[in-house]
Amino acid sequence: MTLESDVSDLWRRYEDGLSAAETTADDVAVLDDFLAALEAGEIRAAEKTGDDVTSWEANEWVKRGILLNFALRETEPREYGGVTYYDVLPLRETDDLAERGTRNTPDGTVLRRGAYLGSDCILMSPAFVNMGAYVGDGTLVDSCDTVGSCAQIGADVKLGANTLIGGVLEPIEDAPVVIEDDVSLGAGCRVTSGFRVGEGSIVGENTLLTPRIPVYDLVEEEVIYGHLPAERRAFTRMVESSVGDHDLFEGGAYKPAVVATHVEEETLEATRREGALRE
Repeated sequence: MTLESDVSDLWRRYEDGLSAAETTADDVAVLDDFLAALEAGEIRAAEKTGDDVTSWEANEWVKRGILLNFALRETEPREYGGVTYYDVLPLRETDDLAERGTRNTPDGTVLRRGAYLGSDCILMSPAFVNMGAYVGDGTLVDSCDTVGSCAQIGADVKLGANTLIGGVLEPIEDAPVVIEDDVSLGAGCRVTSGFRVGEGSIVGENTLLTPRIPVYDLVEEEVIYGHLPAERRAFTRMVESSVGDHDLFEGGAYKPAVVATHVEEETLEATRREGALRE
């Protein structure tokens, strides 16, 4: 049997009422093998099926395997940095990172089991990478960043300090956030609810990217939701709201939007210089 079939069988039993107290040693072995496969990059929560940023599809059985690791394990006391905490999973072992040139700084860099990190990554403390997340080669996860469950982060990505990448578990989402290769997110960005950022895009500081906020794409002259096309420079602007004429909003009411333009060559050069410094 394959890992996928083992997880699918365990999911069926869980739907029929299987609890953590009733799991067998074989069940736990399936859960452990699943986490090891995630950490090795052998399986992923989502995969790209076409050329466009909208063509990512979630692997439902992988997401179910992640949910099973929460549902079918008991909460236990654990130790980290001299402090006792309580969780269903231990933190991820990091012995494999050094051989791939990936480094994580001490004092608060937390990697949960089931997270994948590629070669030549940098994780600055404090930062948190959750279960099922995939972080590609050469990517920088800066201080105070959170990479949520199942988030798919490409190669040579920069996540600016204090950036939040949303997950699929809390709240439950159908598809993970996707950040494609060569993307740069400025400090304080928030990317949530399955939003997808196309390859080579540069996003300004404190930009909120979520399917509920429109993206005014000035390149194609259209308004889109849920994704940012490849090779865009994006930033937040306020646009007039439909409740602007309400008596409570003297002088008009406005709502946030994202404006997307071509990536300017001087912006690309600055990004390349920063990449050279990291190398």
